[in-house]
Amino acid sequence: MCGITGIFDTRGRRDIDRSVLTRMNESQHHRGPDEGGMHLEPGVGLGHRRLSIIDLSTGQQPLYNEDQSVCVVFNGEIYNYQELIPELLALGHVFHTRSDTEVIVHAWEAWGEECVRRFRGMFAFALWDRNRETLFLARDRLAVKPLYYAQLPDGHFIFGSELKSLLAHGVLARDIDPLAVEEYFALGYVAEPRTIFRQARKLPPAHTLMLRRGLPVPEPREYWDVRFSLDSRCSLTEACAQLDEKLGESIRLRMISEVPLGAFLSGGVDSSAVVALMASQSAEPVNTCSIAFDDPAFNEAAFAQTVADRYRTNHHCDLVASDDFDLIDTLARLYDEPYADSSAIPTYRVCQLARKHVTVALSGDGGDETFGGYRRYRLHLMEERLRSALPHGIRQPLFGLLGRVFPKADWAPRMFRAKTTFEGMGRTSVEAYFHSVSILRGPMRTKLFTDRFRSEIDGYSAQEVFRSHAERAGTDDPLALIQYLDLKTYLVGDINTKVDRASMAHSLEVREPLMDHELVEWMATLPSSLKVRGQEGKFLLKEAMKPRLPEDILFRPKMGFAVPLARWFRGPLRERVRQAVLGPRLAATGWFNQDYLRHLVDAHQSGASDYSSPLWTLVMYEAFLRNVLDAPPDQAAIATALELSR
Repeated sequence: MCGITGIFDTRGRRDIDRSVLTRMNESQHHRGPDEGGMHLEPGVGLGHRRLSIIDLSTGQQPLYNEDQSVCVVFNGEIYNYQELIPELLALGHVFHTRSDTEVIVHAWEAWGEECVRRFRGMFAFALWDRNRETLFLARDRLAVKPLYYAQLPDGHFIFGSELKSLLAHGVLARDIDPLAVEEYFALGYVAEPRTIFRQARKLPPAHTLMLRRGLPVPEPREYWDVRFSLDSRCSLTEACAQLDEKLGESIRLRMISEVPLGAFLSGGVDSSAVVALMASQSAEPVNTCSIAFDDPAFNEAAFAQTVADRYRTNHHCDLVASDDFDLIDTLARLYDEPYADSSAIPTYRVCQLARKHVTVALSGDGGDETFGGYRRYRLHLMEERLRSALPHGIRQPLFGLLGRVFPKADWAPRMFRAKTTFEGMGRTSVEAYFHSVSILRGPMRTKLFTDRFRSEIDGYSAQEVFRSHAERAGTDDPLALIQYLDLKTYLVGDINTKVDRASMAHSLEVREPLMDHELVEWMATLPSSLKVRGQEGKFLLKEAMKPRLPEDILFRPKMGFAVPLARWFRGPLRERVRQAVLGPRLAATGWFNQDYLRHLVDAHQSGASDYSSPLWTLVMYEAFLRNVLDAPPDQAAIATALELSR
């Protein structure tokens, strides 16, 4: 796992400033503390920070082909590289290392931009081909690894694993994109391909970008998408056997490592399944890591211990105080743009713990999206059955009216919140799902923002993100549609972003076997009844894991990786919330309705309403403004980077 960055002159062969490239590269030192390298030639500069995992002795980057006309910097892992090497050798390519990185340069020579279709893994890479005068960028299918880029006014194209490397260049404008702000307050993250800054973009999942000197920067090109055909006719018994085999293969590929390897173990179904299958393939005890909370309402440590005992793992567990909120500013600097998933706090801590014992950790991330595990899926399906009973032309005015006049009941479980149910019933399926996952729903965002802000977004709604993906989903199956939406939005913008930044902050590589694209493709052929059956989510996974895991692990209620925001904001963070939300930074933007901000704070702290999620979203936006947007350059870090370049 590494960090990559670079500068490309789209107009000619102007010299690349070594000190600028060094500064960009060193801004990501945490992603690769083992080694750093750069390639410079007229018009091109590539930088790399390395976390050594495979081929420790000869896998340094940038890495070249035989005549050094092709050069690559790469972040991630190509898990099937050992299968591709014999094929490339047969085509006449000569290998000088044992690393998966070298496969990329030879695959490019053999298959051109189609090479990415041959790769099974998580990756973001940039490849320079001098003979073709082409810079080629690629990102993996499910966007496990990040890649940011920007076209500067002077014709330079810059890119990096994190936004901070683009900011370190020194020319990127820090103008905030108001459309990104709308997305952030709806979703808790800025959705691909947008970033918080107007000038910068994220390369979307499963996309490549090919730049040629002297030509305009084109639009990214998609090379893969998942199709929910739901046409498999295999029986439950056959599906269980195939799933066990496919999961085992995915985990086997991800256990290839020349450094200490382990797994996160929360005690939930996904991580427990990963650990169980790892144990079946390992001659040595598996290293496992988990976090225990001192608040019983959030503590799953006993369940993790059950699995650890069953498989005799080397288990490590750290206790985290339920008032572990000192990371707010750290997280703001880490994520570079507003990010409002509060589970980033325990994720940061479990990565911190894991790095004390291993360099690579397998996780259960992606299981909910792949296997149908979210509680919201079951609620959505229940609402879909009700929606299908009446035409939209009748539902919309009837339930829209009931939703507006019915009193709000935040304290009740969602299924008993009539206002929420009525609001959902009055919408289309995509509108209803967007509404259900929004942190600040449409009416709240209307009250939150000023007329000035609304004029700047000119009618844009973050709902457009879901609508545009839904048009390409290729299915009207209610579960498959929202699984597709989550694979394109929540998994990418929230889950993968959270894990990448938290793990890389500690120079830890995290691998996600439940996000293997071949596994995802196969699951998309299975009928939805094998994923959600009645009120049971992850039906197939649980059935397949019955021989390996006890029932109190498989069928207990899902807890999630949460922190007690509501209590924090009425207790130890009471004043900090008031200062952040009602302070000068948000007011100075001119975008936020100060009366509504005061209502959110007062109503929550009095106990009249639970506005913990909207308030956390505001707190993290203020922390972004303070720690990233307004932060002066770190002169000490720049001086260190310049010294390293000499």
